[in-house]
Amino acid sequence: MPDRPSCGRRKRAAAVGAAAGLLLCGGVLAPGAAAQSAAHPVRSGTAGHCAGIDRIGVPGAAHQEASCLAELTTAGTVDSGHTVAGDWAGLTAAGAPVPEGVPGIQIDGYFPDSSAGNTHHGWDHDSQFVIRLPDDWNGGLVVTGAPGVRGQYANDRAIADHVLAAGYAFASTDKGNVGGAFFRDGRRPGDAVAEWNRRVTQLTRAARAVAVQRYLRPPRRTLAAGLSNGGYLVRWQLENRPGLYDGGVDWEGTLWRADGRPGEGAGPNLFTFLPPALRAYPVYAAGGPDAAEAHRRMTAAGFPAGSEFLWPYHYAHYWDATQRIYREEFDPAYDGDREAGTAFCPGGTGPGCDTDYVYADRPRSVHRAVDRVGLTGRIGKPLITLHGTLDVLLPISEASDVYAGMVRDAGRGGLQRYYRIEDGTHVDGLFDEHPDRLRPLEPCFRSSLSVLENWLDGRSEPPRSRTVERPADADRDALLSTCRLEHGAA
Repeated sequence: MPDRPSCGRRKRAAAVGAAAGLLLCGGVLAPGAAAQSAAHPVRSGTAGHCAGIDRIGVPGAAHQEASCLAELTTAGTVDSGHTVAGDWAGLTAAGAPVPEGVPGIQIDGYFPDSSAGNTHHGWDHDSQFVIRLPDDWNGGLVVTGAPGVRGQYANDRAIADHVLAAGYAFASTDKGNVGGAFFRDGRRPGDAVAEWNRRVTQLTRAARAVAVQRYLRPPRRTLAAGLSNGGYLVRWQLENRPGLYDGGVDWEGTLWRADGRPGEGAGPNLFTFLPPALRAYPVYAAGGPDAAEAHRRMTAAGFPAGSEFLWPYHYAHYWDATQRIYREEFDPAYDGDREAGTAFCPGGTGPGCDTDYVYADRPRSVHRAVDRVGLTGRIGKPLITLHGTLDVLLPISEASDVYAGMVRDAGRGGLQRYYRIEDGTHVDGLFDEHPDRLRPLEPCFRSSLSVLENWLDGRSEPPRSRTVERPADADRDALLSTCRLEHGAA
């Protein structure tokens, strides 16, 4: 895809705000951090530290650099320069456990692509990836795509550290375009998001081949995992490429759905609940006689009562920028020549204001663009879905509750377990600000991985879908370390 929308997508540039969490990608690697190294002697065969590094060639890659590392988790890669902390800033809570003791091979590189938003390594090249191959391999592979529009290291703390410590090989992609102007990639509306799915498929196939090169046997199990936009990618892969995977974990995946069944109306998707929040929240925050009605409109849009303490932060950092940049991806004509609209425009201030956006009234071409990347619920492999009840970026009633219903309606309910995590919110970093009111989801991901393994191995049936209550007497350390998904255990 072109890195600039020269074929009908490019418009006069305007300031594009970047929201924390869902949107940000940042940081650069230390100079030469991914250059091939041999900190330890390389031995042939499959055993030994970094064995087989000399025979690894990532299929389809335009460039790759392999490193032999004493530590593949962030306990070592932060200091060695083999991760970018800015990619995962805010996604995990301070004090979350950091596993260590995982030596092995890391391969950094990129696939052919004409867009250049990812500046990591000084490559200025999209479709960057990272593959990590632990010396002590359990035979499995976990593949992820970055959440939001972050870089390929965004899952290092939340996912990679834990699956590497369990013995899995790990692979992650930047999805082919990054940053707050990701919508510039592609020729027609929806192209940039469609590329995300292709890049995950591409990396999965390549990483499976790399595992054979390193270990001289194919993975016995390949899992998809991801959070936010990465959770959407898990859903899409299990719906459309189930033959590549044995199962997946979807951590609060974004729901892309053009329209419901006849009579159900439009969506739901980002564009059906973010504009109502942008309209109602300032009125609610101002107080006065209209505040109660504004609060009713907020909850009617999906933002649950009890989550009000999270609304100011999300209004300032998430809702506006998220609405504008994703709307630009699917509906660039809405704001004419402007690019991603006008930040925080008051409702009623003129055409093209995203506060006034009404997805249901937009042309069918917009709905078709969303439908190109939309989900159906027709998963083909076991899926575990996690979602926090206090998520106010992707409200649970407008996101995973709906997707679970889609899976059931598609006749695939037996392939999914859905755990609603009481008091979880979209990013665990907010737990640090509200430890008495929130619960981190990272421990629930670790538990879900064990549940999925037991399910696939036939050792035990997964706990039934349910709401996992926040234990009333749990302190901060307990919440950071434990999340029991079984019925009756918090």
